[in-house]
Amino acid sequence: MKTKFYAGVATLALMAGSATAQDLIVAPGTDGFNWTSFEDFAAAHDFSGETITVSGPWLQPDAGMLRNVLAYFEEATGATVNYSGSDSFEQDIVIAVQANSAPNIAVFPQPGLAADMAAIGALAPLGQETADWMVENYAAGQSWVDLGSFANADGEQEMFGFFYKVDVKSLVWYSPEQFDEMGYDIPETLEDLKALSAQIVEDGGTPWCVGLGSGAATGWPATDWVEDMMLRLHEPEVYDGWITNEVAFNDPRVVEAIEAYGEFVRTDGWAQGGAEASATTDFRDSPAGLFQIPPACYMHKQASFIPSFFPEGSEYGVDFDFFYFPASGEGDLGEPVLGAGTQFAITNDSPATRGLIEFLKAPIAHEIWMAQSGFLTPHTGVNLDTFGDDSLRAMNEILLNATTFRFDASDVMPGEIGAGAFWTGMVDYTTQGDAQAAADAIQQRWDAMR
Repeated sequence: MKTKFYAGVATLALMAGSATAQDLIVAPGTDGFNWTSFEDFAAAHDFSGETITVSGPWLQPDAGMLRNVLAYFEEATGATVNYSGSDSFEQDIVIAVQANSAPNIAVFPQPGLAADMAAIGALAPLGQETADWMVENYAAGQSWVDLGSFANADGEQEMFGFFYKVDVKSLVWYSPEQFDEMGYDIPETLEDLKALSAQIVEDGGTPWCVGLGSGAATGWPATDWVEDMMLRLHEPEVYDGWITNEVAFNDPRVVEAIEAYGEFVRTDGWAQGGAEASATTDFRDSPAGLFQIPPACYMHKQASFIPSFFPEGSEYGVDFDFFYFPASGEGDLGEPVLGAGTQFAITNDSPATRGLIEFLKAPIAHEIWMAQSGFLTPHTGVNLDTFGDDSLRAMNEILLNATTFRFDASDVMPGEIGAGAFWTGMVDYTTQGDAQAAADAIQQRWDAMR
């Protein structure tokens, strides 16, 4: 195989997405990367002449960055890996399975579809050895095993999904300059966060920028708030039961979480413009107040993608920063993290396909994407210095400190609930303030589906 080497991490940002299948974007041996994991894997695997097909939701630039990672598997094993991305992946994979033309590996962005595929026997289990490996090598490892485990065609639970590339939602964004000027400290507990919010109001400011607007999807940012509150008020098992409706949507514990969200958005003076304005402000516009002088608001809760909507030229660590949305100091629930992620599942088994899953266990398979952009991992064996972006490194530290990880509930619930009644119900609650009525209405929709 002809290999083209580019030495140095600094080159990666320029090369991402441009390497061909046989290119390696950083030369083996370059300082900082776990090349031992690459060498050990190469010594143990030879798939010369074999081809593996992978399908998923990633288009450019993510597709190019994945191919840059897969090039190392090709270099190590002699195999060829062909990745195809589609913006209609969810439909395409179902059609491919039905036509008996599934790729070797499918990359699922949501657990629900993977669960559906497992239930009809379309996925191959990854085995207890992989589950044990994940418990030992991923932060909050059992959470990832649970998220990748589904009922098979016989109704028995098995692990089918290997999570790779994760997003974090439990983040609060702020201006470090404004915090320093006012003498505000980063809150360490949920109680501290509430106290800081009250202090900002007492000082004449507004603590929160909130925006629920998102066209037909208006309301989804509020669902993230409620999900984070569920994880901070109750055991993870309650969250799990809530997703499946084993815990009713109008259960007192769910109502409590809705009201906990409401404390931040409905308390007088806490949200920019008040609750009515929060319900109608577009989520993309809502963080703008952080950058005004004086600031129109001091904090904004949103996922890792939100800097895309910050003013052009905004610099991490100077114009903006973030901190972990803190856990309650009054309970014993650890440090839960809410987020999302993609999982690799085998849809057409072969020894080489199994080998690619094994490759994803190697730190180098994570570090190569870490050095590019847009990648977070719960793998505890990686070198965080390989991150090409300081903000991603800081986010990844939050992920590695997680004691529990849970997937965005609205993405896992049935679409009529998670992408419908839950969204609209949270808008109703935000403007009207009756958590019980909103929860009852959502539960009625769920009951009507039975």
